[in-house]
Amino acid sequence: MDEISFDDVMEQVVHGFEIGGVAILVVGSLAAFVTAAFTYRRFGGLRAYEGLRRNVGRAILLGLEFLIIADIVLTITVDPTLESALALGLIVLVRTFLSFSLEIELEGALPWRRATPGKGPDVTTGQAPTS
Repeated sequence: MDEISFDDVMEQVVHGFEIGGVAILVVGSLAAFVTAAFTYRRFGGLRAYEGLRRNVGRAILLGLEFLIIADIVLTITVDPTLESALALGLIVLVRTFLSFSLEIELEGALPWRRATPGKGPDVTTGQAPTS
């Protein structure tokens, strides 16, 4: 009987995260388009478009997180060399920049500029909270 090595198990874990990341991108995007079609029928094009952008952006953010996990696990467990660590650092920097940019695009503000609940205007209505 063949013995299963730690590296083999970790490669399967990495493949699982990669498949999960791609599945989230595909299923999330398809769900966003279906939701946008229903929204278009009920509320019109502008609202459907805004919802589509927001939901596709969320799918991309979550998918990127899974792909980053796969890269980290691969580098730490399967290929722990300086070259792979540097490649991981570059990949994480690029994906983090993409995530950060998407987050700003979705929320409309820098993370540290968003109003906290109960302090300042409501980000959805622009109205000050009522006590």
